[in-house]
Amino acid sequence: MSNAYKILLVEDEPKLSKVIKEELVRQGYDTDIAKDGLIAEQLFNEMGYSLVLLDINVPYKNGLELCKEFRRINKKIPIIVLSALGEINDKVDAFALGADDYIIKPFHFDELFARIKVFLKRTEGTVGEPEKLIIGDLIIDLSVKTVTRGGDLIPLTAKEFSLLYLLAKNRGKVISKQEIMTKVWDLSFDTGTNTIEVYISFLRNKLDKPFDDKLIHTKPGFGYYIK
Repeated sequence: MSNAYKILLVEDEPKLSKVIKEELVRQGYDTDIAKDGLIAEQLFNEMGYSLVLLDINVPYKNGLELCKEFRRINKKIPIIVLSALGEINDKVDAFALGADDYIIKPFHFDELFARIKVFLKRTEGTVGEPEKLIIGDLIIDLSVKTVTRGGDLIPLTAKEFSLLYLLAKNRGKVISKQEIMTKVWDLSFDTGTNTIEVYISFLRNKLDKPFDDKLIHTKPGFGYYIK
């Protein structure tokens, strides 16, 4: 049984790519395999994909270059990195270039499918919510998904925007890491990674670092809040 979602799998290891594709197809996802960066680039430009699964170490053009290029072309397509590289710097680099998630190999297919379903089912905006959230000189425009501070446009990835929106709509309330994981990543379990800290750091660098007044705060042991 197939559905309307089409996935690009960028993976150069033949056996692994075959297994992943078989599992994706079994779940109903139409899947194309790109064994190197040049093929991935060509397929991405020619086809309309719903999501990208991206290995970093692929020939000709590596996954980080592809991630940057894919994100430049399409701001909203979910990009999940699948990599054996598990150091924090590897994750930071991938997130900085626009990746939405990072799963370390070897991984469980149940976790991969949970992540895929999160990104594919997520819809933008909620009926009945205001079009704009304003906190001081910060303006979050929900209708066009833009963020400005002090009149300057702040470029955010889809995941950064979701995290900022959660904090902003709960202005002054401390949001725990577990609540962030549930509401932004749609995961009810602790992945054991520091993904949330990395994204909070991204937001601070973009929203707070250039300004005197800091908006994003930490309550040690409890979570994060905006005021």
